[in-house]
Parts: sequence; structure tokens; C-alpha cells
Amino acid sequence: MKRQLTAAAAKNYAEAPASVQKAFDKQVKLLVENFRHPSLRTKKYDESRNIWQARVNRDRRFYFLITGDTLLILNIIPHPK
Repeated sequence: MKRQLTAAAAKNYAEAPASVQKAFDKQVKLLVENFRHPSLRTKKYDESRNIWQARVNRDRRFYFLITGDTLLILNIIPHPK
């Protein structure tokens, strides 16, 4: 499965601390290997638009779509608490 970042996600990734970038890279790799890996806590975020949410770390989440064989990462943002 390929991964593609939107402009917003690429900007957030570039602006994130190195530790968040490293965690994100690890989590996306896990997502490709095992969609239901426990550390991801993957869940449907928006049923109508088919948007999913997964965990980067305690404080960050990433949102994505699955289109064919591509993960389209929409955004990487702080977790709204």
C-alpha cells in the first residue's frame, strides 16, 4: 500500500518536532502492515466521508482515507481533548 500526504498533512509533518515525525512514520508503517494494530487505535472518524483516525502518540492523531491501494493522509494534528 502506498502513502500520500495532502498539502496540509505535509505542512503539519514538516512543522512537527522530530519525535512526532518519527512516531508518525512508525505508526503509518504499522497501519500498512496491520490496520487494527492496538497502538493505532484506528477508528472511523466520519462515516459519510469515509475518513479514519489513528493515533500518532498520546497527543497527536492523523486522519486518512483509503483509496484503492493508497493511504491518503489528510492531516496530522494535536488531539482535541
